[in-house]
Amino acid sequence: MPSDHFAAMRQSIIDGAPESAGALARQALELGIAPLAAIDQGYVPGMTEVGAQYAKHQMFLPDMLASAEAMKAAMAVLEPELTRQGSRRPTAGTVVLGTTKGDIHEIGKTLVGTLLTAHGFKVYDLGVDVPSEQFAAKARETAADVVGVSALLTTTMRSQKTVVEALQREQLRPKVKIIVGGAPVTRQWAEEIGADGYAKDAISAVALVHSLIQR
Repeated sequence: MPSDHFAAMRQSIIDGAPESAGALARQALELGIAPLAAIDQGYVPGMTEVGAQYAKHQMFLPDMLASAEAMKAAMAVLEPELTRQGSRRPTAGTVVLGTTKGDIHEIGKTLVGTLLTAHGFKVYDLGVDVPSEQFAAKARETAADVVGVSALLTTTMRSQKTVVEALQREQLRPKVKIIVGGAPVTRQWAEEIGADGYAKDAISAVALVHSLIQR
C-alpha cells in the first residue's frame, strides 16, 4: 500500500537512516510510485517533522545531520528518475549558498541546503572559502532569488558585508535577497551590513527564505 510506504519513508527521515531511505526509494520506483509523490508525500513530511522536533529541542544537531543524510540518499535515487520521466518538482525559488572567504566551516550551510532542497528550492552550493565576486556571479548566472552567506568566525563575518557590496556593484540588489547566518552572527549585524535577514539555524533559514520570496 502506498500509504504504508509513505509512512515508512517519513520514518526513515525521522530516524536518520540513509540506507533505509534509499532502499525505500528504490522499492517505490519498483512498485510504480511516482518519484514526485514519494518526495512530496513520503520524504518531505519526514523532514518537516524533524524540523518541528528540532524547534522543540526534542532533536539536536547530530539528529538533524543524520536526517539530512537520509534525505540525500532518497533524492539520489529519485532525482535521476524524475529527470528520466521529464517530470519536475515545481521550484519554490532559487538559492545560492556558500561559506565566506577565509572560512572553511560547512556543516550548518550544508544542512540549510539540504532542507531547502527538501522544501522544493533549487540550491546552488558554492562550498567554503567563497570570494564575494563568486556569490555575485552565481546569483546573476542562476537568476537567484536569495543568496545565503555563512560565517562561523568573528574574523570572517566581515566578508558577509563584502558579499552585500558585491551584489550592489553588480546591480543585483534589491531583487536578490541576502541572508546571513553562523555562530557569531546576529540580527543586528545583518541589519548593519544591509542584509535582508538573519537565521539562527537551518529551520529558521528555510522559513526566512520562504517569507522573503513570498514578499
